[in-house]
Amino acid sequence: MILARMKSKGLVKKKYRIHKQTTAERVIIGVILALFGSFMLLPLIYIVNTAFKPMDELFIFPPRFFVINPTLKNFRDLAVIIPSSWVPFSRYVFNTVLVTAIGTTGHVILASAAAYAMEKLDFPGRKIMFSSVVLSLMFSTVVTAIPNYLIISKVKLIDTLASIYIPALQSSLGLYLMKQYIVTNVPDSLLESARIEGAGEWRIFFKVVMPIVKPAWLTLIIFIFPGLWNATGGVYIYSEQIKTLPVALLQIAAGGIARAGVSSAISLIMIIVPVIMFIITQSSIMETMATSGLKE
Repeated sequence: MILARMKSKGLVKKKYRIHKQTTAERVIIGVILALFGSFMLLPLIYIVNTAFKPMDELFIFPPRFFVINPTLKNFRDLAVIIPSSWVPFSRYVFNTVLVTAIGTTGHVILASAAAYAMEKLDFPGRKIMFSSVVLSLMFSTVVTAIPNYLIISKVKLIDTLASIYIPALQSSLGLYLMKQYIVTNVPDSLLESARIEGAGEWRIFFKVVMPIVKPAWLTLIIFIFPGLWNATGGVYIYSEQIKTLPVALLQIAAGGIARAGVSSAISLIMIIVPVIMFIITQSSIMETMATSGLKE
């Protein structure tokens, strides 16, 4: 009777049986995942094949998915065109690397520090601030394009590389992701122990918090890196000397039908670095997606 009453009041937890997958179930799930994975891989395979297609295969009808007679002519033509630029091609590469490095590193540090402060430090208005961050996730970049331009123009950053990487520093998605991961994986007891040992907040942040949340900021790098790597500067950059690599490659590809093969080679070159970054950090991305936002 007592046990029945305790169960009715929820004082005794129910025991749940764990379902063990059979070999047939694992095979079926594996086949389904392989099919979906192959489908999502098709665009990448098409880009690789197109980069090695000769001109006659690029315009054949009906179009062919796979290359029949692969050639390196598209890359050789690109190598011939690059030196003809009146701005050294290395300048475009330097601009892109600089923007990507500053924007990615700065965003990771700022987003992590702000997330740590919002979650682990007690100050007035932190809940309202975080609610504002979550609300900002609903707005498309198209909606904020004009306000962003007015702000950048007001602070006199037009026609500077800073106009590309400074807006990337304040992405609200990074702050939200880092905060959710800190909630789950950084216990208050660990921080209190560090404070008792005499560590300041900055030392705790860099020596304790950042190593723990490494999977989250590696994931954040994957989110922010492709956007900066492919950034053109849009309406903010006018001087040829500070334009980025995507702009230079797009200008080369804009030469008409005669440069269709070169354009295909450019598409492959631009995706190589982001793909390599993803391959290196994919295990951390899976870990972050599996644990963010979950509490014991």
